[in-house]
Amino acid sequence: MGDYQQILLAADFTNHGEQVANRAKDMAEKYKASLSIVHIVDNLPIADAIYGPVIPFDMNLTDDLMAAAKKRLAEFAQQLDVPESLCHLEVGSAKYEIIRIAKEHNIDLIVVGSHGRHGLALLLGSTADGVLHHATCDVMAVRLQDN
Repeated sequence: MGDYQQILLAADFTNHGEQVANRAKDMAEKYKASLSIVHIVDNLPIADAIYGPVIPFDMNLTDDLMAAAKKRLAEFAQQLDVPESLCHLEVGSAKYEIIRIAKEHNIDLIVVGSHGRHGLALLLGSTADGVLHHATCDVMAVRLQDN
């Protein structure tokens, strides 16, 4: 583990998000590094309760999801004292977009949550596993406990 200068928190806004965010913030403080946040909206047009109240179905569902995610990201960033200029909101595959953002911004360390799943979930893969195996920088997977 080196001296990190640029840390990227991959935020998913789940119940465990605060645990992962706190670990990323601690690492940024420890290394006096810059902390950035990325959130990826899945490119499938499916409403997700993590963005708040149910979004009504209409032709601009992706726009609605992005607007809700942008608001949630801004609130999350404010809690962590991360400036808007270091927040990234993208649409697509989480693992690929996280890796792309990390490369574009010279990230030294990506911090993600990992449930440590086994069986079918392991075969299907996870965002943390995809990032871990394809990132060109260090990756910290924060172990999350399934409820």
